[in-house]
Amino acid sequence: MSRRSLNLEKGLYDYLLSVSLREPEILQRLRAETARLANANMQISPEQGQFMHWLVSTLTVKNIIEVGTFTGYSALSMAMALPEDGVIECCDISQDWTDIARRYWDDAGLAEKFRLHLAPAAQTLQKMVDQGRTGEFDLAFIDADKEGYLSYYELCLQLLRQGGVIIVDNTLWGGAVIAEGDQSPDTMAIREFNRYLFADQRVELSMLPISDGLTLVKKM
Repeated sequence: MSRRSLNLEKGLYDYLLSVSLREPEILQRLRAETARLANANMQISPEQGQFMHWLVSTLTVKNIIEVGTFTGYSALSMAMALPEDGVIECCDISQDWTDIARRYWDDAGLAEKFRLHLAPAAQTLQKMVDQGRTGEFDLAFIDADKEGYLSYYELCLQLLRQGGVIIVDNTLWGGAVIAEGDQSPDTMAIREFNRYLFADQRVELSMLPISDGLTLVKKM
């Protein structure tokens, strides 16, 4: 949800980008086009995209699930780190947003790495489970409707191999997680999800203050 990391004043944030961000030109263009949309706040930050690229490369990831693709920035960031036979299964419900994604995936010459599923993500993930694809995936990224996080997490955990990683976005939710007066459904869902993960002994986890809060989960 955040296009920059929380709680960094602008000067320090600009410095962080100036000495660490190596954003390819095609990602710069995609981010600029997305910024003109009414829902631009759904775009991940460029430093988060670079971090996810780094994770895919470092963990030698081949098969990825993405829940919530939007205009394709996160998926493209990860795809650029995949091996030649790597694939991302992208789940989204918007034709308009993913049409933008497809255009940039084509421009990057990486269209063959993406399998786009335009349907409710829980249905797509359950279908993968029913098809016997459990244990097939190395990494999952969840960044969609917050009230669906728990179901997406449980389904992704089934589909992930042992030692695989789930990345969950927006787990600090702009600081609203500690705002006692905020009882909105999304905020309450994120709070419940964070507590659930903390108690889940099937995984190791680490919550990082990157962008809007990024939780990394390793399947034991």
